[in-house]
Amino acid sequence: MIREMERRDSDSVLSIYDEAIKEGKSTFKKETPSWPDFSNSHLPYLRFVYEENGIVLGWIAVSRIYETPAYDGYLEESIYIRRDSRGKGIGKKMLSHLILESERLGIWGLYGCIFSTNTASIRLHESLGFRIIGERRKVAKDIYGKWQDTTLMERRSPLV
Repeated sequence: MIREMERRDSDSVLSIYDEAIKEGKSTFKKETPSWPDFSNSHLPYLRFVYEENGIVLGWIAVSRIYETPAYDGYLEESIYIRRDSRGKGIGKKMLSHLILESERLGIWGLYGCIFSTNTASIRLHESLGFRIIGERRKVAKDIYGKWQDTTLMERRSPLV
């Protein structure tokens, strides 16, 4: 079930994020943020979790790319799924849900910055209408000190 993220989900959400940080395949973060820091870095709306049998298996949220109000309808999305729950369609359900809800709120564009080696995430995004708009080579080092390229992806709403 997909539902809005709540404060009570903080331990699960941060645990999933921590797992991804330690994998070094999807974020340049080097340590798990506190809940207040996580909460402040993501908008208070368009935050969802995927829950099954009372266990949070994934989360998705958005953040501003620019502070200028003209860009309020263009947001960066972040999606993370527990390692043991990947490949089961959870990411596709969550990203589809985010797209529908974002369009309902008048969001005209979603942006993703994905490690270029994360081909599963790139394929997921492409399957839901995201297109590659660029790549940054050796943009930063991951938690293990390895240079990573990032693939920049965008989905423009046909409705807004």
